[in-house]
Amino acid sequence: MPAVTPKLLLRIVLLGLGVVLLQVAAVSQIVIFGASADLTPLVVAGVGLLCGSLSGAVFGFGVGLFFDAALLQTMGLTSFVFILVGYGAGRLRELRDPQAVAIPMIVGALATAISTFGYGLMSFMLGNDTPVSFLLLRVILATIILNAIISLPVFALVRRWLGPVLPEDPRRRRRRRAYTTGGLSPLTRA
Repeated sequence: MPAVTPKLLLRIVLLGLGVVLLQVAAVSQIVIFGASADLTPLVVAGVGLLCGSLSGAVFGFGVGLFFDAALLQTMGLTSFVFILVGYGAGRLRELRDPQAVAIPMIVGALATAISTFGYGLMSFMLGNDTPVSFLLLRVILATIILNAIISLPVFALVRRWLGPVLPEDPRRRRRRRAYTTGGLSPLTRA
């Protein structure tokens, strides 16, 4: 797990504030195919993938609490669900160290599914009057698909924002090519 430096902490806090304000003010107003994108689970999962399970869970709690306060919802529901999302993405990083290109899309779709179904289940268990119908299921599936599509640029932006202050992870060192002088590749020599 990378050590949390003051610069990393500042960037994580600014990222959390920015994503919640952007989600509430702009992104939730844009409707595509009957659903709107949800950036918050994607960013929480991105922080979990980059910083580990503990940082992802703490970030998820903070973003969820700020999100609930901004929308005047039941405090703690989104926080609980985002703790699961951030911790799960961080554990994936710690156990498997995913390097595949499709990982952000898969993690983004799973994070969105966990957050939407988890929030709905928690609201239902607390007795909130939540309308359950096939229309709601269609909107949830459209949101999951939309978030899976936009997860690559969102994860790239999170990586770009946090990358300069992340400590070097020895497991992720890239191998340098031995033939960088411009000569022939060792495979083409006879």
